[in-house]
Amino acid sequence: MNRLHTYASFVRFSHSVFALPFALAGALLAAEHATVTWTTVGWILVAMVGARSAAMGFNRLVDARIDGLNPRTAMRELPRGAMTSREAVLFVAVASALFVFAASRLNPICFALSPVALAIVFWYSLAKRYTTWTQVFLGLAMAVAPVGGWLAAGGRGGWEPWLLAVAIGAWVGGFDVLYACQDLEFDRAHGLRSIPVRFGVATSLAISRAMHVITVVCLLALAVVAPLGPIYLAGVAAVAVMLAYEQSLVQADDLSQVRRAFDLNGYVGILYLLVLVIALYGPW
Repeated sequence: MNRLHTYASFVRFSHSVFALPFALAGALLAAEHATVTWTTVGWILVAMVGARSAAMGFNRLVDARIDGLNPRTAMRELPRGAMTSREAVLFVAVASALFVFAASRLNPICFALSPVALAIVFWYSLAKRYTTWTQVFLGLAMAVAPVGGWLAAGGRGGWEPWLLAVAIGAWVGGFDVLYACQDLEFDRAHGLRSIPVRFGVATSLAISRAMHVITVVCLLALAVVAPLGPIYLAGVAAVAVMLAYEQSLVQADDLSQVRRAFDLNGYVGILYLLVLVIALYGPW
C-alpha cells in the first residue's frame, strides 16, 4: 500500500479531475449523434488515466534534476529518493502502453492518433527549456481530452469538440500561468522559460484572466452549437463565478493564495460535467 501511495503521489492521480470530466463531456456530446456503450465509456476512462499518468510521469522524470534544486519541489518522489529513475521509466512505459491499448479498443482513428496524443502531452514537459509559451502548450495537451472523447464515442465533424478543446485549453493554461508565477525567480535563475518569466507577474495575471474569459465564452458558444437549455447556461455562470473567485485570490503583490486558487480548479471540471449531464438527460 505504501508503494501504491508513492506511485499515486508521483503522478498526482487526484489531478485527473482536471481533464477527465472534459473527455467524458466530449463523449456525452458525441452520444447525441452516435450510440455509446458502457464498454466505450470504460475504455475512455482507461485511456485518460493511462495518458495522464504517462504525461505526468514523463514530466517528473525529465524534471527530476530541476525539481531537486527548487525548494518548492525538492520533496517530490524522484528528488528525495522515494522512487528510482528506473521505476519512473518503467511506469511511463507501462502507462503509455496502457493508453495505446485502450485507444486500440475504441476505434481505428483513436488508435492511429494515440502516438500523436502522447507526443503532444510529452512535449509540454520539455517546453520550458525552449519557449515562453510553456503554459499554452499545457493547455494544448489538455485540449486533446474532449476531442479524444468525442472521437472515441463515434463523433465525426461538428464544432462541439473544438469549442470544448479551446475552453479546457484556455482554462488549464490560465491557471498554470498563476501557478508558474510562484517559481518566477527560480526559473529566471536557471534559464527556464514561461509566460511569467517573459512578461512579469502583473502582465501574466492579465493574460491568465483573459484566458479564463475565453473559457467562459467558448462554453457559452457551445450552448448555441448544441442547444443545451437554461440549466446549462446557469452551470456556465457558476463556472464563471468560480473562475472569477480563483482570480481574485491572486494579486501581483500577493502570491500566497496561489495553491488555494489552483486547488479550486478540481471542482470546475466536476461541476461542468454534472451540469452537462443534467442539461442533456434531465426531464426538461
